[in-house]
Amino acid sequence: MNTVKGKLYLIPTTLGDNEPLEVLPISVKRIIEQTDTFIVENEKTARRFIKKITPNKPQPSLNMFHLNKFTDVSELPGFLSPCLNGTNIGLLSEAGCPGVADPGADIVKLAHQKNIKVVPLVGPSSILMAIMSSGMNGQSFAFNGYLPIDKGERRSEIKRLERLSFEYNQSQLFIETPYRNNKMLEDLCHTLEKNTDISVACDITLSTEFIKTQTANEWKKNMVDLHKRPTIFIIHKS
Repeated sequence: MNTVKGKLYLIPTTLGDNEPLEVLPISVKRIIEQTDTFIVENEKTARRFIKKITPNKPQPSLNMFHLNKFTDVSELPGFLSPCLNGTNIGLLSEAGCPGVADPGADIVKLAHQKNIKVVPLVGPSSILMAIMSSGMNGQSFAFNGYLPIDKGERRSEIKRLERLSFEYNQSQLFIETPYRNNKMLEDLCHTLEKNTDISVACDITLSTEFIKTQTANEWKKNMVDLHKRPTIFIIHKS
């Protein structure tokens, strides 16, 4: 008789150091209580999150596979072996939703290839929450990850995204390394046309949350300190 395959649960985490059940549904807690095998980016932070949301769960019983930039692609099939043997697995992101701007997408793709049921759980996505609160085009938008570090290349990419936004009426989202956020906002203000809208969504779901949309020209007059604060930038030229 064939063994019934386990499921791959995509388990969201918080976007910062707040209480999990303030931003996550009780279903996330229930799935973690029932799961002992996890695929994680960082074992230390994953264990801390699991302990916080299910304090009575025995930590020694947890089995963890590490999926990050150092993981060799040849290791991935082995991560899903428990599923093939009937055991459920939880995929945890470092922050937010697995598979979205996250290396977990590789393991999800492999799960589909192996006919393993993938179950996404509800949780905060900084990308979606930023576009929701921006007032920009929620029907057509693109997430572009990180922009180039080189000053000339960055300026060219910003102008390219501005053109795309205008031509297709498409809002353009991107991120920056948190300690370079202030420089990013300055570059946007001095590169974009003065009436192009810039939305800044910072510390989403935290007590220090800041979300503001205004033109590049208005931002020049009202700069904000974004240093080391997780931020989503969105631009839109109408």
